[in-house]
Amino acid sequence: AAVSWYDEFQRLYDTIPCVEVQALKEHNDQVLHLSFSHSGCLFASCSKDCTVKIWSNELDISLQHSSNMRPYNWSYTQFSQFNSDDSLLLVSGVFVGPHNSSSGEIAVISMENFTLLSRVRNKPYDVFGCWLNETNLISGNLHRIGRITSCSVLWLNNAFQGIESENVNVVKRLFKIQNLNASTIRTVMVADCSRYDSPDLLLDYEEQLAASSTSTCPVFDLGSDSEEEEAKPKQTLEPAVQELPDEGGVTAEDGLQQFFDDIMEGRVRPAMTETELETKVAELFVRNRTKPPELNLLSTDSSSKTKYLIFTTGCLTYSPHQIGIKRILPHQMTTAGPVLGEERRSDEFFDSLDHVIDIHGHIIGMGLSPDHRYLYVNSRAWPRDCIISDPMQPPPIAEEIDLHVFDLKTMKEVKRALRAHRAYTPNEECFFIFLDVSKDFVASGAEDRHGYIWDRHYNICLAKLQHDNVVNSVAFSPVEQELLLTASDDTTIKVWRSPRAVRIQQARKPRPRKLLFSWLMNQKS
Repeated sequence: AAVSWYDEFQRLYDTIPCVEVQALKEHNDQVLHLSFSHSGCLFASCSKDCTVKIWSNELDISLQHSSNMRPYNWSYTQFSQFNSDDSLLLVSGVFVGPHNSSSGEIAVISMENFTLLSRVRNKPYDVFGCWLNETNLISGNLHRIGRITSCSVLWLNNAFQGIESENVNVVKRLFKIQNLNASTIRTVMVADCSRYDSPDLLLDYEEQLAASSTSTCPVFDLGSDSEEEEAKPKQTLEPAVQELPDEGGVTAEDGLQQFFDDIMEGRVRPAMTETELETKVAELFVRNRTKPPELNLLSTDSSSKTKYLIFTTGCLTYSPHQIGIKRILPHQMTTAGPVLGEERRSDEFFDSLDHVIDIHGHIIGMGLSPDHRYLYVNSRAWPRDCIISDPMQPPPIAEEIDLHVFDLKTMKEVKRALRAHRAYTPNEECFFIFLDVSKDFVASGAEDRHGYIWDRHYNICLAKLQHDNVVNSVAFSPVEQELLLTASDDTTIKVWRSPRAVRIQQARKPRPRKLLFSWLMNQKS
């Protein structure tokens, strides 16, 4: 849509929020996350100081309210999100506990009077939680089945649990998904499919995609019968026994019995480790106990109210290396009806995923474009051709962060990964680095003490934003992409505006009179 290259140069030079105009220092510990209200009038910040602060986004940003969550046994606040009409704020936190504790909680705060409306358990805490609609939010729970096998349950919760009648359901189970090889579901978010056919920006990088086809992340449509599944990476564990054939109506019980008979009679070679045995038994057990995936995910009617639940997961190791996608149908978007969700057969214990995107690396951040058409993913790549033999020992991860871009309408990677930012922590200490996307730009934090801004059109890095420590989160104003916030371990929130916005702001300020002129005017009076 550019009129000329000069206009494009002016846009890239003059509208990037790269001028620091304010530093907010009200937090006294690491600032972990930032989120704007949809109107852009407010934003919230979460911190290791265990407070969530609400700020008024005026010409000079000011603190409006601060809530201390320590009385609720929280260790720190980590994430927040406004609901669609900005009347409620979801705040996610981590419980006080041992170093390996994974429990957290979600609180809902009213924006009318900043009162706490409800609290919901959330495990593991890095599920974070998210809004599904104006009054219902999604949380997680984790049930251990074995040493490396577990079950993740995603719950739909009414935000007004303490107010609604006791005769009305305030919680309903959405999905129950089996986890193998120490993986769990984390980082849930919701994408609105109805907005796909009117995107703010249509990315078309077929030539770039062809040039980088060897590095494109494989995508598997689990609900189709196509041959795309053959593209699945060959990084799974070598099975100790051949897979049982699906033909002939072999049930899960028959498969388990045959497997155990093979073990007892010494027909399993080579000998299986305890970890491999647990994984094999779990896979056989759920063969006929999983509800099949939704068919033809890509043919979603754009005018429907269907939404996608997006989350990180895995199948090879505990570090999140896959993106799972599950369709949420209109009748599932309310807590009304049976408490445990839609009716299912008694032998359908688990839900299957509708789509999986394999990243081949440790996922450390995800964000949606404003139109929900594109998913941006921060990841740290594994070595090429690495083999994972122990799910508790994932491959080493690269220091360079790759920022992948996926089209949620076609479920394909649409451009080469954006690069510039870096991270240094190993797998077991790796933490989330939040990113954000505006109409024309995408921004991310990094562990190299900078925030970064890229142009979505040209795939180029436009600016580095300096901090004194790790930059954990960035946030564009949803109504003014020339305003960006960055949050850091240096305990500050920095406010960045574009050169054009700074000039406009300075022009509006009244110029101070010269001292001599003021003195003369005073003498005359």
